Amino acid sequence: MSLESKGNSPFYPGHPVPVESFIGRRDSIDFITRTINEVAEGGRIKAVFLSGEYGIGKSSLAHYMKCSAEKESKLLGIHVFLGSAATIDDMAEKTLETVLREQVYKQTAGENVRNWLAKYIGKQELFGAALNLAAIRADAPLISKGFLPFLNELYLRVKPDGFKGIMLILDEINGIAKNQEFAYFIKTLIDENSVSHEPLPLLFMLCGTEERRRDINKNHPPVERIFDIVDMEPLSRSDMETFFTRSFQTVNVQIQPDALETLCFYSGGQPRIMQLIGEKVFWRNNDQGIDRTDAVNGVFDAAEEIGKKFIEAQVLDALKSQDYHSILSKISQGWAMQFRTRDITQKLLETEKKKFNNFLQRMKELQVLSGEGGGTYTFTSRLKMVYFNLWALQQQKKRG
Repeated sequence: MSLESKGNSPFYPGHPVPVESFIGRRDSIDFITRTINEVAEGGRIKAVFLSGEYGIGKSSLAHYMKCSAEKESKLLGIHVFLGSAATIDDMAEKTLETVLREQVYKQTAGENVRNWLAKYIGKQELFGAALNLAAIRADAPLISKGFLPFLNELYLRVKPDGFKGIMLILDEINGIAKNQEFAYFIKTLIDENSVSHEPLPLLFMLCGTEERRRDINKNHPPVERIFDIVDMEPLSRSDMETFFTRSFQTVNVQIQPDALETLCFYSGGQPRIMQLIGEKVFWRNNDQGIDRTDAVNGVFDAAEEIGKKFIEAQVLDALKSQDYHSILSKISQGWAMQFRTRDITQKLLETEKKKFNNFLQRMKELQVLSGEGGGTYTFTSRLKMVYFNLWALQQQKKRG
Protein backbone atom coordinates (compact mmCIF):
# COMPACT_ATOMS: atom_id res chain seq x y z
CA MET A 1 0.00 0.00 0.00
CA SER A 2 1.54 3.32 -1.09
CA LEU A 3 1.53 6.42 1.11
CA GLU A 4 -0.71 8.14 -1.45
CA SER A 5 -3.38 5.45 -1.11
CA LYS A 6 -3.36 5.24 2.69
CA GLY A 7 -5.51 8.31 3.23
CA ASN A 8 -5.70 10.09 6.58
CA SER A 9 -4.43 8.55 9.80
CA PRO A 10 -7.15 7.73 12.36
CA PHE A 11 -4.85 8.85 15.19
CA TYR A 12 -4.38 12.28 16.78
CA PRO A 13 -1.07 12.44 18.64
CA GLY A 14 -0.63 15.72 20.48
CA HIS A 15 -4.25 16.86 20.03
CA PRO A 16 -7.57 16.30 21.82
CA VAL A 17 -9.36 13.46 20.05
CA PRO A 18 -12.60 14.16 18.16
CA VAL A 19 -15.76 13.40 20.11
CA GLU A 20 -16.67 10.50 17.82
CA SER A 21 -13.29 8.85 18.51
CA PHE A 22 -13.43 9.16 22.30
CA ILE A 23 -13.28 5.84 24.19
CA GLY A 24 -13.52 4.89 27.86
CA ARG A 25 -13.64 7.05 31.03
CA ARG A 26 -17.22 5.97 31.78
CA ASP A 27 -17.11 6.74 35.52
CA SER A 28 -15.57 10.18 34.94
CA ILE A 29 -18.06 10.96 32.18
CA ASP A 30 -21.00 9.97 34.37
CA PHE A 31 -19.78 12.13 37.27
CA ILE A 32 -19.12 15.21 35.13
CA THR A 33 -22.43 14.73 33.30
CA ARG A 34 -24.29 14.82 36.64
CA THR A 35 -22.37 17.99 37.51
CA ILE A 36 -23.28 19.56 34.17
CA ASN A 37 -26.95 18.78 34.79
CA GLU A 38 -26.78 20.37 38.25
CA VAL A 39 -25.60 23.59 36.62
CA ALA A 40 -27.96 23.52 33.62
CA GLU A 41 -31.13 22.40 35.38
CA GLY A 42 -30.57 23.69 38.90
CA GLY A 43 -28.66 26.88 38.22
CA ARG A 44 -25.86 25.66 40.46
CA ILE A 45 -22.23 26.81 40.68
CA LYS A 46 -19.82 23.89 40.49
CA ALA A 47 -16.04 23.51 40.23
CA VAL A 48 -14.17 20.42 39.02
CA PHE A 49 -10.44 19.74 38.93
CA LEU A 50 -9.58 17.22 36.21
CA SER A 51 -6.40 15.72 37.63
CA GLY A 52 -3.94 13.41 35.91
CA GLU A 53 -0.37 13.03 34.79
CA TYR A 54 0.95 14.46 31.56
CA GLY A 55 -0.43 12.67 28.50
CA ILE A 56 -3.28 10.90 30.31
CA GLY A 57 -6.00 12.53 28.17
CA LYS A 58 -7.26 15.43 30.31
CA SER A 59 -7.75 17.76 27.34
CA SER A 60 -9.57 15.09 25.34
CA LEU A 61 -11.99 14.36 28.20
CA ALA A 62 -12.54 18.09 28.81
CA HIS A 63 -13.26 18.61 25.09
CA TYR A 64 -15.65 15.66 25.06
CA MET A 65 -17.55 16.99 28.07
CA LYS A 66 -17.66 20.51 26.62
CA CYS A 67 -19.28 19.21 23.43
CA SER A 68 -21.71 17.09 25.45
CA ALA A 69 -22.59 20.06 27.68
CA GLU A 70 -23.37 22.24 24.67
CA LYS A 71 -25.36 19.62 22.79
CA GLU A 72 -27.23 17.86 25.57
CA SER A 73 -27.52 20.47 28.33
CA LYS A 74 -27.16 23.83 26.58
CA LEU A 75 -24.18 25.10 28.55
CA LEU A 76 -21.99 27.43 26.53
CA GLY A 77 -18.54 25.80 26.48
CA ILE A 78 -15.32 27.83 26.61
CA HIS A 79 -12.17 25.66 26.52
CA VAL A 80 -9.17 27.92 27.15
CA PHE A 81 -5.63 26.62 26.60
CA LEU A 82 -3.49 28.86 28.79
CA GLY A 83 -0.12 27.52 27.64
CA SER A 84 2.50 30.12 28.51
CA ALA A 85 0.04 32.35 30.40
CA ALA A 86 1.59 33.35 33.73
CA THR A 87 -0.65 36.16 35.01
CA ILE A 88 -4.35 36.87 35.46
CA ASP A 89 -4.16 39.38 32.62
CA ASP A 90 -2.69 36.67 30.39
CA MET A 91 -5.57 34.38 31.35
CA ALA A 92 -8.15 37.07 30.55
CA GLU A 93 -6.52 37.66 27.17
CA LYS A 94 -6.54 33.94 26.32
CA THR A 95 -10.16 33.64 27.46
CA LEU A 96 -11.32 36.53 25.29
CA GLU A 97 -9.45 35.10 22.29
CA THR A 98 -11.11 31.73 22.86
CA VAL A 99 -14.58 33.25 23.09
CA LEU A 100 -13.94 35.12 19.86
CA ARG A 101 -12.54 32.12 18.00
CA GLU A 102 -15.12 29.62 19.23
CA GLN A 103 -18.21 31.80 19.29
CA VAL A 104 -17.61 34.53 16.74
CA TYR A 105 -14.87 33.48 14.33
CA LYS A 106 -16.65 30.16 13.73
CA GLN A 107 -19.99 31.99 13.72
CA THR A 108 -21.62 29.63 16.20
CA ALA A 109 -22.96 32.39 18.46
CA GLY A 110 -25.86 34.73 17.87
CA GLU A 111 -25.75 38.29 16.60
CA ASN A 112 -25.90 39.57 20.18
CA VAL A 113 -22.42 38.27 20.93
CA ARG A 114 -20.95 39.44 17.63
CA ASN A 115 -22.27 42.96 18.16
CA TRP A 116 -21.00 43.06 21.75
CA LEU A 117 -17.46 41.99 20.78
CA ALA A 118 -17.34 43.83 17.45
CA LYS A 119 -14.34 45.99 18.46
CA TYR A 120 -12.19 42.85 18.67
CA ILE A 121 -13.11 41.60 15.20
CA GLY A 122 -10.94 42.80 12.33
CA LYS A 123 -11.42 42.78 8.60
CA GLN A 124 -12.96 39.86 6.80
CA GLU A 125 -10.35 37.48 5.41
CA LEU A 126 -10.38 34.43 3.18
CA PHE A 127 -11.17 32.02 6.04
CA GLY A 128 -13.31 34.33 8.16
CA ALA A 129 -12.88 37.41 10.29
CA ALA A 130 -9.47 38.23 11.73
CA LEU A 131 -9.04 39.13 15.39
CA ASN A 132 -7.90 42.55 16.56
CA LEU A 133 -5.14 41.25 18.82
CA ALA A 134 -3.99 44.71 19.83
CA ALA A 135 -7.44 45.59 21.16
CA ILE A 136 -7.70 42.24 22.96
CA ARG A 137 -4.33 42.77 24.64
CA ALA A 138 -5.19 46.34 25.62
CA ASP A 139 -8.47 45.35 27.29
CA ALA A 140 -7.21 42.17 28.99
CA PRO A 141 -6.41 43.98 32.30
CA LEU A 142 -9.94 45.39 32.43
CA ILE A 143 -11.46 41.97 31.79
CA SER A 144 -9.25 40.31 34.40
CA LYS A 145 -10.45 42.81 37.02
CA GLY A 146 -14.08 42.26 36.00
CA PHE A 147 -13.99 38.63 34.99
CA LEU A 148 -17.33 37.66 36.53
CA PRO A 149 -19.17 40.62 34.94
CA PHE A 150 -17.60 39.59 31.61
CA LEU A 151 -18.94 36.04 31.98
CA ASN A 152 -22.33 37.34 33.11
CA GLU A 153 -22.60 39.61 30.09
CA LEU A 154 -21.62 36.75 27.79
CA TYR A 155 -24.32 34.58 29.35
CA LEU A 156 -26.97 37.29 28.94
CA ARG A 157 -26.01 37.58 25.28
CA VAL A 158 -26.42 33.85 24.59
CA LYS A 159 -29.38 33.21 26.89
CA PRO A 160 -31.92 34.14 24.17
CA ASP A 161 -30.41 31.31 22.09
CA GLY A 162 -31.43 28.81 24.76
CA PHE A 163 -28.20 28.50 26.73
CA LYS A 164 -28.68 27.73 30.41
CA GLY A 165 -25.22 28.62 31.75
CA ILE A 166 -21.50 28.52 31.02
CA MET A 167 -18.88 25.79 31.22
CA LEU A 168 -15.45 27.43 31.51
CA ILE A 169 -12.44 25.11 31.14
CA LEU A 170 -8.94 26.39 31.91
CA ASP A 171 -6.42 23.92 30.48
CA GLU A 172 -2.60 23.78 30.37
CA ILE A 173 -2.27 25.65 33.67
CA ASN A 174 1.42 24.87 34.33
CA GLY A 175 2.48 28.46 33.76
CA ILE A 176 -0.10 30.11 36.00
CA ALA A 177 -0.75 27.56 38.77
CA LYS A 178 2.23 28.74 40.83
CA ASN A 179 1.08 32.35 40.70
CA GLN A 180 -0.51 33.16 44.05
CA GLU A 181 -2.89 35.61 42.39
CA PHE A 182 -4.40 32.73 40.41
CA ALA A 183 -5.48 30.93 43.58
CA TYR A 184 -7.07 34.11 44.95
CA PHE A 185 -8.72 34.74 41.57
CA ILE A 186 -10.38 31.30 41.66
CA LYS A 187 -11.70 31.73 45.21
CA THR A 188 -12.96 35.24 44.49
CA LEU A 189 -14.68 34.21 41.26
CA ILE A 190 -16.59 31.39 42.94
CA ASP A 191 -17.43 33.33 46.11
CA GLU A 192 -18.57 36.52 44.37
CA ASN A 193 -20.75 34.51 42.04
CA SER A 194 -22.25 32.52 44.92
CA VAL A 195 -23.34 35.61 46.88
CA SER A 196 -24.47 37.71 43.90
CA HIS A 197 -28.13 38.64 43.49
CA GLU A 198 -28.52 36.43 40.40
CA PRO A 199 -25.68 33.89 40.37
CA LEU A 200 -24.36 32.81 37.00
CA PRO A 201 -24.99 29.08 36.39
CA LEU A 202 -21.33 28.12 36.04
CA LEU A 203 -19.27 24.96 35.75
CA PHE A 204 -15.66 25.96 36.31
CA MET A 205 -13.14 23.26 35.35
CA LEU A 206 -9.36 23.19 35.72
CA CYS A 207 -7.20 20.59 33.95
CA GLY A 208 -3.80 19.88 35.46
CA THR A 209 -1.47 17.49 37.22
CA GLU A 210 -1.71 16.71 40.91
CA GLU A 211 1.42 18.84 41.42
CA ARG A 212 -0.30 21.89 39.97
CA ARG A 213 -3.35 21.32 42.16
CA ARG A 214 -1.08 21.25 45.21
CA ASP A 215 0.57 24.48 44.05
CA ILE A 216 -2.80 26.22 43.92
CA ASN A 217 -3.91 24.88 47.29
CA LYS A 218 -0.61 25.87 48.90
CA ASN A 219 -0.97 29.44 47.62
CA HIS A 220 -4.46 29.76 49.12
CA PRO A 221 -5.64 26.73 51.16
CA PRO A 222 -9.39 27.64 51.09
CA VAL A 223 -9.38 26.87 47.35
CA GLU A 224 -9.09 23.17 48.18
CA ARG A 225 -12.70 23.09 49.42
CA ILE A 226 -14.04 24.45 46.15
CA PHE A 227 -13.24 21.60 43.77
CA ASP A 228 -14.60 18.15 43.17
CA ILE A 229 -11.61 16.07 42.07
CA VAL A 230 -11.79 13.77 39.05
CA ASP A 231 -8.66 11.61 39.01
CA MET A 232 -7.74 10.20 35.62
CA GLU A 233 -6.01 6.83 35.67
CA PRO A 234 -4.44 4.90 32.77
CA LEU A 235 -7.01 3.32 30.47
CA SER A 236 -8.02 -0.28 31.11
CA ARG A 237 -6.88 -3.15 28.92
CA SER A 238 -10.33 -3.52 27.37
CA ASP A 239 -10.46 0.20 26.54
CA MET A 240 -7.03 -0.01 24.90
CA GLU A 241 -8.10 -2.98 22.81
CA THR A 242 -11.26 -1.18 21.74
CA PHE A 243 -9.31 1.95 20.88
CA PHE A 244 -6.75 0.25 18.62
CA THR A 245 -9.25 -2.13 17.02
CA ARG A 246 -11.81 0.57 16.19
CA SER A 247 -9.21 3.08 15.04
CA PHE A 248 -7.71 0.69 12.49
CA GLN A 249 -11.14 -0.53 11.43
CA THR A 250 -12.07 3.02 10.39
CA VAL A 251 -9.41 2.76 7.67
CA ASN A 252 -10.32 -0.87 6.80
CA VAL A 253 -7.26 -2.35 8.49
CA GLN A 254 -7.44 -5.41 10.75
CA ILE A 255 -5.07 -5.95 13.66
CA GLN A 256 -3.84 -9.42 14.58
CA PRO A 257 -4.14 -10.56 18.24
CA ASP A 258 -0.39 -10.70 18.89
CA ALA A 259 0.03 -7.22 17.40
CA LEU A 260 -2.80 -5.92 19.59
CA GLU A 261 -1.10 -7.46 22.62
CA THR A 262 2.13 -5.65 21.74
CA LEU A 263 0.45 -2.26 21.29
CA CYS A 264 -1.48 -2.53 24.55
CA PHE A 265 1.53 -3.67 26.56
CA TYR A 266 3.83 -0.87 25.44
CA SER A 267 1.13 1.82 25.63
CA GLY A 268 0.52 1.18 29.31
CA GLY A 269 -2.94 2.76 29.21
CA GLN A 270 -1.42 6.17 28.39
CA PRO A 271 -3.58 7.88 25.73
CA ARG A 272 -0.83 10.13 24.38
CA ILE A 273 1.44 7.11 23.90
CA MET A 274 -1.43 5.11 22.39
CA GLN A 275 -2.06 7.83 19.83
CA LEU A 276 1.63 8.13 18.97
CA ILE A 277 2.23 4.39 18.66
CA GLY A 278 -0.94 3.98 16.62
CA GLU A 279 0.17 6.75 14.26
CA LYS A 280 3.60 5.18 13.76
CA VAL A 281 2.14 1.72 13.14
CA PHE A 282 -0.37 3.16 10.66
CA TRP A 283 2.39 4.65 8.52
CA ARG A 284 4.63 1.60 8.93
CA ASN A 285 1.98 -0.82 7.69
CA ASN A 286 1.77 -1.45 3.94
CA ASP A 287 -1.21 -3.82 3.64
CA GLN A 288 -4.68 -4.36 5.13
CA GLY A 289 -3.45 -6.07 8.28
CA ILE A 290 -1.29 -5.18 11.29
CA ASP A 291 1.01 -8.01 12.39
CA ARG A 292 3.45 -8.16 15.28
CA THR A 293 6.35 -6.94 13.11
CA ASP A 294 4.38 -3.83 12.19
CA ALA A 295 3.54 -3.31 15.87
CA VAL A 296 7.12 -3.71 17.14
CA ASN A 297 8.53 -1.40 14.46
CA GLY A 298 5.88 1.18 15.28
CA VAL A 299 6.67 0.98 18.98
CA PHE A 300 10.37 1.68 18.35
CA ASP A 301 9.48 4.55 16.00
CA ALA A 302 7.26 5.98 18.73
CA ALA A 303 10.05 5.68 21.31
CA GLU A 304 12.33 7.73 19.10
CA GLU A 305 9.61 10.35 18.64
CA ILE A 306 8.95 10.54 22.39
CA GLY A 307 12.65 11.09 22.98
CA LYS A 308 12.77 13.94 20.48
CA LYS A 309 9.56 15.67 21.60
CA PHE A 310 9.18 15.09 25.31
CA ILE A 311 12.54 14.19 26.83
CA GLU A 312 14.80 17.19 27.30
CA ALA A 313 18.17 17.15 25.54
CA GLN A 314 20.14 17.42 28.79
CA VAL A 315 18.51 14.19 30.02
CA LEU A 316 19.66 12.34 26.93
CA ASP A 317 23.12 13.90 27.22
CA ALA A 318 23.37 12.65 30.80
CA LEU A 319 22.90 9.08 29.59
CA LYS A 320 26.05 8.90 27.45
CA SER A 321 27.99 7.00 30.13
CA GLN A 322 27.92 3.27 29.39
CA ASP A 323 27.54 2.55 33.10
CA TYR A 324 24.54 4.87 33.21
CA HIS A 325 23.15 3.06 30.17
CA SER A 326 23.46 -0.24 31.99
CA ILE A 327 21.96 1.08 35.24
CA LEU A 328 19.00 2.59 33.40
CA SER A 329 18.38 -0.64 31.52
CA LYS A 330 18.23 -2.55 34.80
CA ILE A 331 15.89 0.01 36.36
CA SER A 332 13.61 -0.15 33.35
CA GLN A 333 13.20 -3.88 33.04
CA GLY A 334 10.14 -4.05 35.25
CA TRP A 335 7.86 -1.56 33.40
CA ALA A 336 6.88 -0.13 36.78
CA MET A 337 6.62 3.48 37.88
CA GLN A 338 8.47 2.73 41.13
CA PHE A 339 11.52 0.72 42.17
CA ARG A 340 13.62 0.06 45.29
CA THR A 341 17.36 0.69 45.24
CA ARG A 342 18.14 -2.56 47.06
CA ASP A 343 16.43 -4.54 44.30
CA ILE A 344 18.44 -2.75 41.61
CA THR A 345 21.76 -2.94 43.48
CA GLN A 346 21.62 -6.73 43.36
CA LYS A 347 21.71 -6.56 39.55
CA LEU A 348 24.58 -4.08 39.23
CA LEU A 349 28.23 -4.73 38.45
CA GLU A 350 30.79 -3.43 40.93
CA THR A 351 31.70 -0.47 38.71
CA GLU A 352 28.00 0.40 38.38
CA LYS A 353 27.39 0.19 42.12
CA LYS A 354 30.00 2.91 42.67
CA LYS A 355 28.11 5.23 40.30
CA PHE A 356 24.57 4.30 41.34
CA ASN A 357 24.06 7.10 43.89
CA ASN A 358 25.43 9.69 41.48
CA PHE A 359 23.11 8.35 38.79
CA LEU A 360 20.08 8.65 41.08
CA GLN A 361 20.96 12.20 42.12
CA ARG A 362 21.49 13.22 38.51
CA MET A 363 18.15 11.76 37.46
CA LYS A 364 16.49 13.62 40.35
CA GLU A 365 18.11 16.90 39.28
CA LEU A 366 16.82 16.33 35.74
CA GLN A 367 13.33 15.53 37.11
CA VAL A 368 13.29 12.03 35.67
CA LEU A 369 13.06 10.43 39.13
CA SER A 370 11.74 11.53 42.50
CA GLY A 371 12.86 10.04 45.83
CA GLU A 372 10.10 8.72 48.08
CA GLY A 373 12.37 7.93 51.05
CA GLY A 374 13.47 4.54 52.32
CA GLY A 375 15.37 3.85 49.12
CA THR A 376 12.27 4.06 46.91
CA TYR A 377 12.29 6.05 43.67
CA THR A 378 9.51 6.89 41.22
CA PHE A 379 9.53 8.06 37.61
CA THR A 380 8.08 11.58 37.57
CA SER A 381 5.72 10.73 34.70
CA ARG A 382 4.44 7.61 33.00
CA LEU A 383 5.56 9.08 29.69
CA LYS A 384 9.18 9.11 30.88
CA MET A 385 8.89 5.62 32.34
CA VAL A 386 7.58 4.21 29.06
CA TYR A 387 10.19 6.08 27.04
CA PHE A 388 13.13 4.83 29.07
CA ASN A 389 11.81 1.28 29.00
CA LEU A 390 11.58 1.50 25.21
CA TRP A 391 14.98 3.17 25.13
CA ALA A 392 16.42 0.23 27.08
CA LEU A 393 14.88 -2.19 24.58
CA GLN A 394 16.42 -0.22 21.73
CA GLN A 395 19.84 -0.50 23.34
CA GLN A 396 19.40 -4.26 23.63
CA LYS A 397 18.33 -4.41 19.99
CA LYS A 398 21.43 -2.51 18.89
CA ARG A 399 23.63 -4.91 20.81
CA GLY A 400 21.98 -7.78 18.96
